[in-house]
Amino acid sequence: MSHSPLDQFKVKTLFELDIAGFDASFTNSSAFMLAIVLLISFFVIGGMSKASAVPTRWQSMVEMVYEFISSMLHEAAGREARKFFPFIFSLFMFVLFANLMGMIPYTFTVTSHIAVTFTLAAVIFVGVTVLGFINHGMGFLKLFVPTGVPMALMPILIVIEFISYLTRPISLSVRLFANMMAGHTMLKVLAGFVASLGVFGILPIVFITALTGLEIIIAILQAYVFAMLTCIYLNDAYHPSH
Repeated sequence: MSHSPLDQFKVKTLFELDIAGFDASFTNSSAFMLAIVLLISFFVIGGMSKASAVPTRWQSMVEMVYEFISSMLHEAAGREARKFFPFIFSLFMFVLFANLMGMIPYTFTVTSHIAVTFTLAAVIFVGVTVLGFINHGMGFLKLFVPTGVPMALMPILIVIEFISYLTRPISLSVRLFANMMAGHTMLKVLAGFVASLGVFGILPIVFITALTGLEIIIAILQAYVFAMLTCIYLNDAYHPSH
């Protein structure tokens, strides 16, 4: 019996739950998101529970991630955005663990679903927009007015900047979703092809192993890009002028 490479992305109901006519069933996606949160909590709390001046390898890993995110936020958004460190840290860790967990056979890749990535992107987009108006009022609209351009070009450039701003949640979510879905689909297709070759599939297995390593790098890189772009959007909320 053959299976489609897309079967790995199917959302399956584990426990049916109806709340006031709203389908709130617990699915495999929900289960893996819960597992991701528990793993992140275990990683951070476990690493820092017995923190000492001479850190263990576990503590060093947690501190390394902390310093990495702290430095990224400071460089991309400035000191003013420091208060959002917990959010950026949580966002990066969630996307990172979700991407890496999806590399384990027979697991579920949460970030391969546009519903998940777009929800994250929409929360970021709305939050940054509200923050921009709170900080600058109508002055936040300066974000759509490029400086140093002729007045004759200003109207069309404002429209372009506005449309570009509205597409942020789409580009942010699709980038992550598309990379995860495409990579996992390709690995599934190639793995099935190798299995059909039998003993002649030894050489392709070497190729798939290398490709898996590349996918792991992409999984880490996509988590970084998602967090970095969020920091850049935060910078716009504090410094709307071009």
